[in-house]
Amino acid sequence: MATAAAPKSATPSPLKRSITARQLYFYVVGDVLGSGIYVLVGLVAAAVGGAFWMAFLVGVAIATITGLAYAELVTKYPQAAGASLYINKAFRSPVLTFFITICMLSANMAAVGSLASGFVRYFAGIIGLPADAIWASTAIALGFVLIITVINLIGITESVVANVVMTFIELSGLVIVMIIGVIALVEGVGDPAVLLQFSTDSSGGPILAVLAGVSLAFFAMTGFENAANVAEETIDPSRAFPRALIGGMMTAGVVYVLVSIAAALAVPISTLAGNTLLEVIRADLFFIPASIMLVVFGIIAMIAISNTTLVTVVAQARILYGMARENVVPAVFAKVHPVRRSPYVALIFGAVIVALLLIVGAVIRSGQAGLPADDQLDIVDRLATITVVFLLFIYALVIIACLKLRGKDETDETYRANTPLLYVGIFGNLAVLVYTLIDDPDSLFWVAGLLAVGAVLYVVNRVFGKKADPPRVASASDRSKKER
Repeated sequence: MATAAAPKSATPSPLKRSITARQLYFYVVGDVLGSGIYVLVGLVAAAVGGAFWMAFLVGVAIATITGLAYAELVTKYPQAAGASLYINKAFRSPVLTFFITICMLSANMAAVGSLASGFVRYFAGIIGLPADAIWASTAIALGFVLIITVINLIGITESVVANVVMTFIELSGLVIVMIIGVIALVEGVGDPAVLLQFSTDSSGGPILAVLAGVSLAFFAMTGFENAANVAEETIDPSRAFPRALIGGMMTAGVVYVLVSIAAALAVPISTLAGNTLLEVIRADLFFIPASIMLVVFGIIAMIAISNTTLVTVVAQARILYGMARENVVPAVFAKVHPVRRSPYVALIFGAVIVALLLIVGAVIRSGQAGLPADDQLDIVDRLATITVVFLLFIYALVIIACLKLRGKDETDETYRANTPLLYVGIFGNLAVLVYTLIDDPDSLFWVAGLLAVGAVLYVVNRVFGKKADPPRVASASDRSKKER
């Protein structure tokens, strides 16, 4: 098995290595579970029909295969920056690496914007805020992003502990939905036949209906890639990552499918379509009155969304930090707070970009106030679609990078993904990407806007000169060689 030559010196990472394997597992579960099922279940149901659980199943399968590639690459290169680092190692192209870095950052920032808007939907439902209160909703979303950023500024250990606590809370909400589904089935409220029904609005038949749902449901499975960005802060990443990453994704996938089935059984698809899981609670099948459960479940949903947002903000900051050390983006993003040891410049920058996305969305929605509801911008849907467009492209390229790096920087502890499955993953990611772009071409305008921010960073990086050589963090093979 090929190994790289050991470096003359390898400077320890300035980031704090404190995440255990168990914390990493819950980190993955919490990030994946909160990112879509609470926010997008109604949109997926509207696209597919009663069989929308199939869309989640397909999305889970494609995402899990992609996770295999990440698991292999993390055990080789347990450093911050994730996909950007792997593609840089595989292709050695500064331009391509910069482009992927911007795509990854854009995906994370769009995801945070989508999640913040989803948080507001639940919050508005609890306090009775009207749907047309655009600027009040935007102010709440901005405040939410600010709080999440501050938590991340405090430090990674505190962020991970908060993640574990919130993961258990968000799981309780999904367990409630599954219990309601069982009650609906036992009491004859739900007809199991609905689970095989497809939307009549789909002109392409069941296959295209499921594909339409996958392009949305895939957002629910995103987030697992964020775990790769904390590799540098994980204890014994070569052992911890494969089991925690794949195990966490499979756990989340099973929960998604079961919750989808439960929701379809408890609520008519026409009612669920376009709405949130609160519609399941409104069915009033639980043993606690619906009036109480609506508030309780709304709070649980907001905690779940907060959990995913927390992890996503951690990831975008580590991408900027890691790529600054690789001299891909300006060196200022590699600055770490001397006390909290968090990449504070990267965190603040990400918060500013997300705020701009939310404000632009609010401006557009204000101008559409007189249009029919179907013609108005759904900021959650649009930002989720943008996230998926970026990530599907990145996922396919990460799998290609994994195959290209076979035989390099490997040790006896390196995880090896199943090769045929990786080729299936490339095809699956690209197929969903092509369909998503054809189905929603307007998303390209938002994609272009985020890439324009990246172009500005590129110009700044070129104009303001060469950066100092960053500290080198040893790869898995470097450490193995040194130990021998």
